[in-house]
This record gives sequence, structure tokens and C-alpha cells, in this order.
Amino acid sequence: MQADNQRIIKAGVIGAGAFGRLHAQKYAATPGVTLVGIADVSEVRAQTLANDFGVTAFAGWRAMLPHVDVVTIAAPARFHGEIGVGCLNQGKHVFIEKPLAANMREADALVRVAEARGAILHTGHQERFVMRYLGLFDGNVKPLRIESHRAAPFNPRNTDVSVALDLMIHDIDLAHQLNPAAIASIKASERSKPSRSDEVAALVTLTDGMQIDLFASRMAEARKRFMRVTYPDGEIYIDFLTREMTNSTPRKIKQLGSHGESVDGMPCPSADPLGHGVAQFVRAVREQRPAAIAPREARRALETALLILEAARTAAPQKRLVHA
Repeated sequence: MQADNQRIIKAGVIGAGAFGRLHAQKYAATPGVTLVGIADVSEVRAQTLANDFGVTAFAGWRAMLPHVDVVTIAAPARFHGEIGVGCLNQGKHVFIEKPLAANMREADALVRVAEARGAILHTGHQERFVMRYLGLFDGNVKPLRIESHRAAPFNPRNTDVSVALDLMIHDIDLAHQLNPAAIASIKASERSKPSRSDEVAALVTLTDGMQIDLFASRMAEARKRFMRVTYPDGEIYIDFLTREMTNSTPRKIKQLGSHGESVDGMPCPSADPLGHGVAQFVRAVREQRPAAIAPREARRALETALLILEAARTAAPQKRLVHA
């Protein structure tokens, strides 16, 4: 079957929270896409968001499916498996906000059904597009060490899952892209206040010796977000809040900034990561190409996050790792 580049793609958003609103905005702004409706378990939330975009509100996601071609699932992670499988089984292409699922059983079901149905299953690891745009995935020199720190004051959003699945999973996905080697060992710790597993630190060693030092917190006093990648020939440091970067390696990378140019006809990932991710999803659907974020890659990031939590919960009580 050939791609139909003229067809209008009808999109719906499941989940009328903050991320649902963001996805609705991106669909509404994407050429060749019509935002059809918003679905939520709360009719009031669905109607409020739908009114803002002049679209239909649906009391449940099943009622919306006959009217759309693609959906974003921006509901809490514990519902990703059930809703995603239900949508895929009805022949819909699915963009699931990260994490892919809350457990491996549901993740495997999503991957299996998507492959069986020939449907696009895309996960919201759009920070990968930013790193690729900057040039961190270029070249063939593997890092010796990756350090990622992602912290923020408490926010009740996404507390249905550990901070490892909410925030750290972004950096896990990036680390696996920088080095796909298997995991040799994990040391981890966690703290919880005021909800479950709000701070997690982990040191992951890969089979080729590379170390990944991860820290994520949603109980910090202030926001902090950086990544340091150490190579045999230098270091790349990125502060995602100040947008400052240093690079002592011989490789050239772009500066992180609000670049306005489009990239391959899509929003610039450095300026609009989610817009770029939604455009990648729509392009995969329209041109019948594989998802830009492969389902099995999203599954691997989830698996590593769950292994980190298992290591933290089985370890003896310890102080969390110290980070700069």
C-alpha cells in the first residue's frame, strides 16, 4: 500500500491534563492533521479542554475511536497498557507519553499487538530528537561515562509511578542511544517524600565498562538539569536550564538554543521537542514508515528503569549518591 500524502489525518487526545493540552496544541498546529476530540474519564475536564480547541468532548476513549485515525495517550501511566492495547486492536496508530507502560507485562502486550496489527506505536522520548539534532549521536567514539541529573520541587503530576519512570527514564533512553551495550550491574537507592519513590539515584555499569550515573528527584529545593558525557578525548557538558554548553572534544556539536528553522519540514527539536515528536509520529503514519522511537527501544528504557527500582528496593539502607 502506498502512502497517501494528501489525506487529512484525524487525531484525538486521551487525557485532558497538562500533557493532553500540549498534545492537542501540537495536533492543532500540524499541517494535514485535524484535531477531532478530547477524551477523559472526567466529562468536565474533557469538555473544558475541548471547548478551548473547538472540538468534541468524549466521556471515554472508546467512544472517540470510531472518529479518529491516531490518538495520543496522555493518561496516567498505569492506564497506558489497557488503553494502548485497546486502541491498537481497533486499528488506531498510537502516540503514548512516556513511559511506554507501568510494567513489563503491559509493555510486551503493546509491542506485540502493534507488530501484529502493523500499527505505529510511538513513545514520547522526544529528548532523543534534541540530542540527535545537537550531534551527540554522531561519530563512533563511545563515551566512558554519562552523568545525568534531573531534579525539581515536588509536583503531584505523574506520582502514580516512581520518579524513575517519570523523569529518569528520559536519561535512560538517551544513555542507551549513546551506548547500546547490555547492563552488567546496577547500584541504586531511593527516597520517598511525600509520595512513593520521589528520588532515585543509580550507577549502571555496562558490559563494555561504561558507567551511567543517574539522579532524578521531584523533592528537590530547586530545579536542576544537566548531562555530562565523558569521552576518551574530552567531555561534553549541557545545562538544560541555562542552555549553556561546553565541549572539549574534537567533535563539533550545535549549541542548545531556540533555533527557529524547521528540520526536514518539521519543527526544530531544539526549540519544540514535542512538536517535532508529534510531527515525526504523523509522518510515520502518513508515509507508512517505522516509528521514529521504536517500540522495542521504549520497552528497553522501561525495563532498565524497573531494574533500577528493583536494585534500590533490594539494597541495604544507604545514603543516596552525592552529585555535584
